[in-house]
Amino acid sequence: MRCPFCATEETKVIDSRLAANGYQIRRRRECVGCKERFTTFESAELVVPYVIKNDGSREPFDAEKLRLGLRRALNKRPVSADDVEKAISQIIIKLQSMGEREVPSRHIGTLAMDALKQLDKVAYIRFASIYLSFSDMEEFTKEIEKLKE
Repeated sequence: MRCPFCATEETKVIDSRLAANGYQIRRRRECVGCKERFTTFESAELVVPYVIKNDGSREPFDAEKLRLGLRRALNKRPVSADDVEKAISQIIIKLQSMGEREVPSRHIGTLAMDALKQLDKVAYIRFASIYLSFSDMEEFTKEIEKLKE
């Protein structure tokens, strides 16, 4: 690993620890040349699948779109940014672990709804009302009844 301070190619690992719930390794390194210390993170490189949209088109998965959708649903709700990022990371890990090259957008929406159900019930209903295209109060009521169970 090249030193970010002096660009020397020789560095040594001082300490290694698991990070991100065991999905990354955090390494403290020291440059052999300038003696500066820095941290690196190592993780498995898994491909995030393409998304098959409802109209049949395909596009790369965009975590920012997922983040925006969750934040819209969670607007003014008592959920920390850390909890949102953990939920996004868990969704991405689930997508990567599927081993599929393409995933229907519906599946990602379902994963997002499951995550919101765990984070905040009101945000879940907000997201579901748009995602599932509720057309009347009866559909809202049915979904709320499911949550109560």
